[in-house]
Amino acid sequence: MSIHQRLPDLAIGRTAAPGAVAEPAVRISGISKSYGSLGVLSDISFDIGQGRVHALVGENGAGKSTLVKIITGLVRPDAGEILVKGRPAVFHTPLEARAQGVTAVYQDPKLFPHLDVAENMFVGNYPRTAWGTVDRAAMCRRAGEAFRNLGVALDPRALVGALSMAELQFVEIARALSGDVQLLILDEPTSPLTPAEAERLFDIVRRLRGQGKSVLLITHRLEEVEALADEATVLRDGRHVATRPMSQMERGVMVKLMVGRELSLLQSHGRAASRGRELLRVEGLTLPGSFRDVSFSLHAGEIVGMAGLVGAGRSEIAQALFGMTPAESGHVTLGGRAVTPSTPAQMLGLGLAYLPEDRDGQGLIMSESVADNVTLPIAGRLGHAGLRNRAAERQVATEAVATYDIRTRGIDKPVGQLSGGNRQKVALARWLATKPAVLILDEPTHGVDIGSKAQIHQMIADLAVSGLAILMISSDLPEILAMSDRILVVAAGRIVSEIARDDATQEGVMRAATHSMETGHG
Repeated sequence: MSIHQRLPDLAIGRTAAPGAVAEPAVRISGISKSYGSLGVLSDISFDIGQGRVHALVGENGAGKSTLVKIITGLVRPDAGEILVKGRPAVFHTPLEARAQGVTAVYQDPKLFPHLDVAENMFVGNYPRTAWGTVDRAAMCRRAGEAFRNLGVALDPRALVGALSMAELQFVEIARALSGDVQLLILDEPTSPLTPAEAERLFDIVRRLRGQGKSVLLITHRLEEVEALADEATVLRDGRHVATRPMSQMERGVMVKLMVGRELSLLQSHGRAASRGRELLRVEGLTLPGSFRDVSFSLHAGEIVGMAGLVGAGRSEIAQALFGMTPAESGHVTLGGRAVTPSTPAQMLGLGLAYLPEDRDGQGLIMSESVADNVTLPIAGRLGHAGLRNRAAERQVATEAVATYDIRTRGIDKPVGQLSGGNRQKVALARWLATKPAVLILDEPTHGVDIGSKAQIHQMIADLAVSGLAILMISSDLPEILAMSDRILVVAAGRIVSEIARDDATQEGVMRAATHSMETGHG
């Protein structure tokens, strides 16, 4: 389904601040919230101007999610108030918030896959005929008008289950804007999108701003804040640190406000690449329908980046090497020994570990403790005669928490209670406990805050220095460029380019990543 309809050129630029002080679209005043003795928010106050894009940034655990829940009526504050166009607004449910013009779109769209687009747009509020039946013609007409206003070409009769992630986001936005919206909250909206889809979403945000709508943008991607926001509010440890126009929010300043210290981002951490012996060789690896004729090598002490568009086949290559979805042909040599990957347990035993992109679904057991998650792959090794050695497991977990700076109230706490960055560090610690020689990381900093991202980068660099061979799959091009000694670019299931670190640019990587479209391959 095409989403390539061009937006009209009018009203997509950044609106100038009015000369006179206007009533803000939404005023957050003195909001506080605690759960028992745990203070989550303390006296948060800031304004969101009319026709402005306002970014809300902070590390995981800073209080952003709780504040959004309060703004949208999911959670009641202990103190403070919300004013919409100068009037106090008390929301008991998201429906009440929406009725007063405040609505949110989350990174994981909440839609019904078995219903069509129009039905999802008006679920619970279907237009009716004079006889009281659902007026499908009116529903489709109004949905079509909403998409035309957004500049998006979507068929209102299309089944939602067949849409791309970007199209799902556009349905959510159109649904949110079906009423008299004063504030649209976008919570990590580009997390599941390709760069092209994200840019399409940016165009829509700019168009909404030009129409006088206000947008609260929550994202870990600071380049998106710089590209879209007029102002930014920084939260840290549940407190308001600053609200400033973007002209006063140079990236280094923003990061320092978020983490409370200077932070060096996306650098190789002084690591000098020291390429040792070959640890992994892949030749002609093929899995029909996913990838074909994939060949590359990894050496001790190096970080090899794997770039490409979403759907290019990068994760499928990694999963084949880990024995999750075995390839049909090709040769794999691990540590000088020919192997045929068939199961994850086999590959872990041979010294290859894989951290999946879906850490919560595939990399961790959310209901289990930090200790159990860290030690599960090596529980048999730590025990004896089939019996678990709990003392040894707790020792390993305690050391991992200290080594990787995992922020938890105890190793017995469920890993699902941790922030995204800390869950990722638990997932890393889990596989590193197996003492691998080769480590494959699939989107290792996806969805983590800026401080955790820097820590994870340092961990990866340190692991390379210690002699691991690392394959890092990432859709974050600045991350790939900064961390990789060389870059493999995948397009349509094939490695189409290998680029040396000194020759790599974002433009060069993207040009190679679109190789299949330019040349007709695939």
